[in-house]
Amino acid sequence: MAVHFLLMLFAVSAVALDEEFFIGVNIGTDLSDMPHPTQVVALLKAQQIRHVRLYDADQAMLIALAKTGIQVVITVPNEELLAIGQSNSTAANWVFRNVVAHYPATNITAICVGSEVLTTLPNAAKVLVNALKYIHSALVASNLDRQVKVSTPLSSSIILDSFPPSQAFFNRSLNPVLVPILDFLQSTGSYLMLNIYPYYDYMQSNGVIPLDYALFKPLPPNKEAVDSNTLLHYSNVFDAMVDAAYFAMAFLNYTNIPVVVTESGWPSKGDSNEPDATVDNANTYNSNLIKHVLNKTGTPNHPGIAVSTYIYELYNEDMKTGPLSEKNWGLFDANGAPIYILHLTGSGAVLANDTSNQTFCIAKDGADPKMLQAALDWACGPGKVECSTMLQGQPCYEPDNVIAHANYAFDSYYQKMGRTPDSCDFNGVATISTSDPSHGSCVFPGSLGKNGTFGNFTAPSMNSTNSDSSAYSLRSCELRVRNLLMMTGFLIWGVVLL
Repeated sequence: MAVHFLLMLFAVSAVALDEEFFIGVNIGTDLSDMPHPTQVVALLKAQQIRHVRLYDADQAMLIALAKTGIQVVITVPNEELLAIGQSNSTAANWVFRNVVAHYPATNITAICVGSEVLTTLPNAAKVLVNALKYIHSALVASNLDRQVKVSTPLSSSIILDSFPPSQAFFNRSLNPVLVPILDFLQSTGSYLMLNIYPYYDYMQSNGVIPLDYALFKPLPPNKEAVDSNTLLHYSNVFDAMVDAAYFAMAFLNYTNIPVVVTESGWPSKGDSNEPDATVDNANTYNSNLIKHVLNKTGTPNHPGIAVSTYIYELYNEDMKTGPLSEKNWGLFDANGAPIYILHLTGSGAVLANDTSNQTFCIAKDGADPKMLQAALDWACGPGKVECSTMLQGQPCYEPDNVIAHANYAFDSYYQKMGRTPDSCDFNGVATISTSDPSHGSCVFPGSLGKNGTFGNFTAPSMNSTNSDSSAYSLRSCELRVRNLLMMTGFLIWGVVLL
């Protein structure tokens, strides 16, 4: 038994995903004022969203997406599943109309055959495997099977005993359908599409799952969940569910099918009995999820192997039925205005959903404090940044630490230089962000609407030692005095304690 478990663990660890990993977005259409496809595509471009999933194969949307380079996943709706699963020719016609007619101008990369069929339409499950095969056969006939993958999104609820992940298995009653599906995915080189919703796991856990664990918030080691079999530590629900899926497949001897998360998100508003459906929680979850994927963190059992994920969803869908939360999963409203500004410092420009196009330069997460201090000194000296606003008693003095002061100095220089990418580097300790770092009465230069127009200005080199900035001299002197006083205070405190 122990040998079998070790072999399964090794097999699961050996799963390799394609080198490309990404964050995509689902586009639902249950809006009373659905934007025109060209408006949708304009928003996608503005947000640098390069991967989308449609819940149908709308012709106008496919045409609007043509020649954009955006990678598109289309869907065979559940209501069309029965006809396609019973007729090879119907499947061939569907592929011709929705794929062949648009490819390669529209970069269609995958087809979802149905959505959560095993849990929402169990009576249709018997035709699902045939539908997968018929759609794939039509792609083969069109020589598109290598370019377009075929799969079917599954609810994570089909995974039972999901913690610890190493003990997870699929609902055995579904095996007569699930095993042929996994056979198909393995033989065609496709991937398991999985919908993961930590929000629902948290809501249904009756307090067993902490909110911070569901939201990707940092946890101390003693608060992390530990898999007693692998001794792996899990700091969030998402990773635990992904690894549970891999272990559940390994339990059925499928060890080389990668996982792509086709839906995940958090609602920003809910009914009175949904107190954790808030803007703050939605922002926290989606921001942390995006950073988790784009930073290629991976999961505890697959470190460094990112799990490509589609955020649910682009727009709030006000026509959805059910609780209020069902209408409020979107990142944007129907007018393209963000529901909230994602906190994506250090994660690039993908889904930087501040439509004002403002960008700021701030200290990179985890940057070395000594390097930050050196960069701060340079910005306030040779960089000729006006740093007097960070002196004691001035608006940007608090919080009095090197990160906060570096943020202000870096952004001042970045805006002064016209927001060019190379002006936000500072020897690798700075990064561009779309989140406004202004706080209280401390308003950053990027918030002032100057758009980087500071007239003619010659950028000095970071290696320059020349300085004629009195603010820098004063600031540098103040920093050194404060550090000396701080060290003296620590020494006195230590003597008192002794």
